[in-house]
Amino acid sequence: DPLVLKNGQRVTDAAAWTRQRRPEILEFFRSEMFGRRPATPAGLKFKVFDEDRGALGGKATRRQITIYFSPDEKGPRMDLLVYVPAGASGPVPAFLGLNFAGNQAIHPDPGIKISESWQRDSKQPGYVKNRATEESRGAMKHRWDVDAILARGYALATAYYGDIDPDFNDGFQNGVHPVFYRTGQTKPAPDEWGSIAAWAWGLSRALDYLERDSAIDTKRVAVMGHSRLGKTALWAGAEDERFAIVISNNSGCGGAKLSRRVFGESVHQINYSFPHWFCGNFAKYNERVSDLPFDQHMLIALVAPRPVYVASAEQDLHADPRGEFLSALHAEPVYRLFNAPGLGTKDLPTVNQPAMGTIGYHVRTGVHDVTPYDWKCYLDFADRHFGRK
Repeated sequence: DPLVLKNGQRVTDAAAWTRQRRPEILEFFRSEMFGRRPATPAGLKFKVFDEDRGALGGKATRRQITIYFSPDEKGPRMDLLVYVPAGASGPVPAFLGLNFAGNQAIHPDPGIKISESWQRDSKQPGYVKNRATEESRGAMKHRWDVDAILARGYALATAYYGDIDPDFNDGFQNGVHPVFYRTGQTKPAPDEWGSIAAWAWGLSRALDYLERDSAIDTKRVAVMGHSRLGKTALWAGAEDERFAIVISNNSGCGGAKLSRRVFGESVHQINYSFPHWFCGNFAKYNERVSDLPFDQHMLIALVAPRPVYVASAEQDLHADPRGEFLSALHAEPVYRLFNAPGLGTKDLPTVNQPAMGTIGYHVRTGVHDVTPYDWKCYLDFADRHFGRK
């Protein structure tokens, strides 16, 4: 029960949630699942290396920024790609999300810098020996409805998640982790950040930059992620309350899916397949999920009272659409403390019929992916909560 404290007392108002229960749940997730992450580094700096006010045939201004995570510019860094709709009369709201294949993969725009970071093996053309090539431009454009986002008056900001931490189990010797090791430390402690927490930390550093960009309304930034990056978006939104809307697309186990349902991917399977995603302590629960001091509806509840959207796909049984819906549903009691409407339904919506309260949910036709339909729902949801017509 998200509204019962460890000592058994019941939370009955928003003040008690904010002061007592939310910090308690946040600590559970930090110590037992995602791991603790460091604060904003003192040496963080930004360099804009590209600006084109006539990008995409005049539809947008494109900016590209390198975010350095330490004073050493040869150390870990992240390239952020930002599109702002042309002709905006003032700061605009934005969607921020990490991508899987390099910034150049989200759109065939020839001005986007090709990622120089390690890439996962890909069936898409344009990836050779774990490196992106010119042929990779636009390889994942179907997941980023750039034209629709800009046409609706939103900016889009994205970075390659592998810039922050390469997505393979290397013992945390590459990526951002070693920058923060204490003297003599060679890997994170059992309650310190895994890769998902590192990627979420990187999203906060991207938001640090956006707060400096006068074209962006940083009080209205929605963080969005798909699959493992959907898990990342949820954790980023829980840790960083500057994100105004949090969106999870097909996030599954370790994201929006209830662990105790034991349907689709399990805690044991995800820790076995991806031991670097979570903190070391999470593996304790591989064979005893019922001993977890939380479930994923409580992760969604950590976003309250900010709007949160959970999306599933009908054929994506691995991610358990019903389990994702139930997490959204059982976060509702926390939203009610703030007099915020939840989903508006107790039953799993029919396919392609979204529910949109302060909590949003849909299950669409199709497979594990991001589609224009998903983006339409996210844009509609953002319009509603950002007061846009």
